[in-house]
Amino acid sequence: IDRGAGADKVAAADPAAAPLGTDDEAAGQPPAPAEVAMAERAEARRASPAAAKPGPADLQGRRRNPVMQVTLAGVAIFLVVALVLLGGSI
Repeated sequence: IDRGAGADKVAAADPAAAPLGTDDEAAGQPPAPAEVAMAERAEARRASPAAAKPGPADLQGRRRNPVMQVTLAGVAIFLVVALVLLGGSI
């Protein structure tokens, strides 16, 4: 689940994640209707609309900072030039 209305959902792909109770359902013990209703009420009460939550692409876009990338490239070039000028070998 990449996005959802429950507050416990994180906007990220995780194919290994399984909701609680999955093993119970696989073993033939699904949750009782009262348990399902209680969980739905609890999640809906604390959740913000799913449309307002950032998706994986939005979150990944924030990680790329062009200023930081240019700064790191400049530092790397400076270090290589300094080593060459000082007679060091790489």
